[in-house]
Amino acid sequence: MSLAPIGDCDIHYEIHGDGSETVLLVAGLGGVASYWNPNLSAFSKKYRTVLHDHRGTGRSTHSRITYSIEQMADDLVRLMDHLKIERAHLVGHSTGGAMGQVIAVKHPDRLKSMVLYATWIKSDPFMRRVMEARKTLLLASGAAAYARATPVFLYPDWWINENEELLQEREARSIPSFPPAEIAASRVDAVVAFDRTADLGRIRVPSLVLCAKDDFLTPAYCSEQLKEAIPGSVLKFIERGGHACSETAPDEFNAIVFNFIDAHR
Repeated sequence: MSLAPIGDCDIHYEIHGDGSETVLLVAGLGGVASYWNPNLSAFSKKYRTVLHDHRGTGRSTHSRITYSIEQMADDLVRLMDHLKIERAHLVGHSTGGAMGQVIAVKHPDRLKSMVLYATWIKSDPFMRRVMEARKTLLLASGAAAYARATPVFLYPDWWINENEELLQEREARSIPSFPPAEIAASRVDAVVAFDRTADLGRIRVPSLVLCAKDDFLTPAYCSEQLKEAIPGSVLKFIERGGHACSETAPDEFNAIVFNFIDAHR
């Protein structure tokens, strides 16, 4: 297991492949590197691919702090420093895409390009209600109930129906390593509090905004808003695949992302 000491915590990370271009695959709210397992083989054949567990998740330190997207982004930059990664392409899912927005504003020289996948600018009434429901479920019913409900937000109905056994296996594996409820709840609060509206017009990092049209958690209009806010950004839609279309439509997702990264080597 590889741990990077970044000051006040240790970050678990993985490096796969040895390509000339470095790609950071950054997970969403769940925060664990394993989110990218369906894409890892394809990415690592083309690029030096770096994944990590966010602080408060997986095998990274479960710090009892007030979490924020800015803190998560700072952790990632410090991980890049530890690994001596001067510049990289960032592919961020949901919360990972919010982290990418922060880095593109605060540390634009560290990014060659970024893919903002199934992410948002700021929470609206719909998103706040959804996240409040998830937080209430977590605090009132515990990790098992939260893990059981999570696929409803990530995947479309047809994919859940076709992969029920896989999802049950994941639930069983995730519960023993699930962070304390207060940490997971603070990370939910960080998502709700995030708002970089005022800064997006300053972004000059080449940006691809990518989403499935049937994404429930961050609906397509969230990506349309990002495209309008970030100068020169490109918007692509996958026809169906839900909030986790990198897993439900991996070939299409990979092809779109590879084309964009390769254009910004």
